[in-house]
Amino acid sequence: MPTFDDVLEEVGGFGLYQKFIFFLVCLTSAMFSYLYVGFVFLAVTPDHWCRSPGVAELRQKCNWSLDEEKNYTLPAGRPGISSYSQCERFDLDWNSSSISCDNPLPFSRNHSRDLPVTTCQDGWEFENGSISSIVTEFELVCADAWKVDLTQACLNLGFMLGTIVMGYAADMFGRKLSFLSATFVTSVVGLIVVFLPNYTWFVIFRTFQGVFSKGCWLCAYVFITELVGLEYRRTVGILYQVCYSTGMMILPAVAYLVPDWRNLQLATTIPNFLFLTYYWLIPESPRWLLSQNKNSQAMTVIQKMAKMNGASLSQKYEKVEESSEDLGRPSFVDLVRTPQIRKHTLILMYNWFACALVYQGLVMRLGTLGGNIYLDFFISGAVEIPAAILILLVIERIGRRLPFATGGLLSGASCLIAAFIPESVSWLATAIAFVGKLGITVSFEMVVFVNAELYPTFIRNLGVSVCSALCDIGGIVAPFIVYRLADIWTGLPLVVFGVIGLISGGLVLLLPETKGLTLPDTIEEIENISRSKRKAPETSYQQVILHSVDAKDPASVKMGVEV
Repeated sequence: MPTFDDVLEEVGGFGLYQKFIFFLVCLTSAMFSYLYVGFVFLAVTPDHWCRSPGVAELRQKCNWSLDEEKNYTLPAGRPGISSYSQCERFDLDWNSSSISCDNPLPFSRNHSRDLPVTTCQDGWEFENGSISSIVTEFELVCADAWKVDLTQACLNLGFMLGTIVMGYAADMFGRKLSFLSATFVTSVVGLIVVFLPNYTWFVIFRTFQGVFSKGCWLCAYVFITELVGLEYRRTVGILYQVCYSTGMMILPAVAYLVPDWRNLQLATTIPNFLFLTYYWLIPESPRWLLSQNKNSQAMTVIQKMAKMNGASLSQKYEKVEESSEDLGRPSFVDLVRTPQIRKHTLILMYNWFACALVYQGLVMRLGTLGGNIYLDFFISGAVEIPAAILILLVIERIGRRLPFATGGLLSGASCLIAAFIPESVSWLATAIAFVGKLGITVSFEMVVFVNAELYPTFIRNLGVSVCSALCDIGGIVAPFIVYRLADIWTGLPLVVFGVIGLISGGLVLLLPETKGLTLPDTIEEIENISRSKRKAPETSYQQVILHSVDAKDPASVKMGVEV
């Protein structure tokens, strides 16, 4: 019997109507990149040192350069980290010191090992005062540096909660309503963040942004894949993520032109309000409408789709009939009940965790390198485009497992190599780390649909939701690894990413190949997935009855259409 995808083929599987909607939805994906990785620019940490009373006046009096001031007034720093201390200063009153501008050497760090030191009791000075970030405004350095990590961790905690809450809302209330609601809340909260007076409120509202923003992104992702024909779903899903990468490439230009973090937050929030106009521009998902027995509304969308695509329908939709088949209720126990599904669950959970950890870690690491952060960030986004092209070219030719595993192994090996490259050729380490970014992007984009292909229908959404929750746990851990381990050794985060990436790639090789196989419907099919190929399923959850219009008897022919 014809499926709903057959109806889509009749009206156009990816016609002008779907292309227009796809363009609109892709704009939201590009904007989401700011919230997901834009923290690099919100939390720029310039070189800093303790503010010492009287030093600024002394520098002006003696006409010292900035380097001379640091050399004369700051203790020595930790080897390999900084030549001067960033968290301690000499415990001297420079206003009353008898220092001579012509003979300051007795107070230089090379001649003052016995001078008392103290913490930065009077605050910090930051190099390049033209850049304003939450670090410089809230002084999140030294003993408070962990608060930077906490900010990004709370955002990812919001992502994790939002994946569950908004996923449930989209199934209950529809894709369009959930998308618009999440967009409105994200926009309003983002606007509030611009005016927050202190760090505590900043963390609270960033967490709220995380809850609704990722849910908005996921609603749009599900919506567009439900609106196109079967043969276009993987393509639009991957291109949707390419739009995210495009937004990531544009972001450094915006951050360069708007160096103040509050103005940057405002500039990247206001466009989200424009997405509220989608209330009049995009429809509700016809698949969701049919699943809710809203035949007439679904038919309105399909007819509009056919008209804009220049096609026509040869039948009428008149009513929906429920299937009497008992498909059972999904349970968390089903994800670990049988050997194959248990193996898939554990491996996929680890890969979601590893992909998010390494991906976000490599992006956030750009803020610690001290190079041109804008150029490095642009290149980091640009290398994701070839990753998407490679996936589109190979998954239907050589399968899923090999490119999936190669992405993890490539990222792991690249990170380990980059960690041990000398600082004198830091450009080479950065270039190799970009190769690792390409590899982990391949893995990230592959895990999305491989996850769906390795679970039977009745627990597919549950399986994807549970496994992808580990993605946000990886995002919570990433900033602590990047910022705290880099204080010990700048290459240590890369070593951690390398080991995690290699393990993830190796584990993927234990998964079965799903190329050429239809989506499984039962646990038995999963348990036998490596033994035989399956035929397409003959039953569905619900059926829409199509009545062909006959001149003598309009109800003479009936055809079932799968939702």
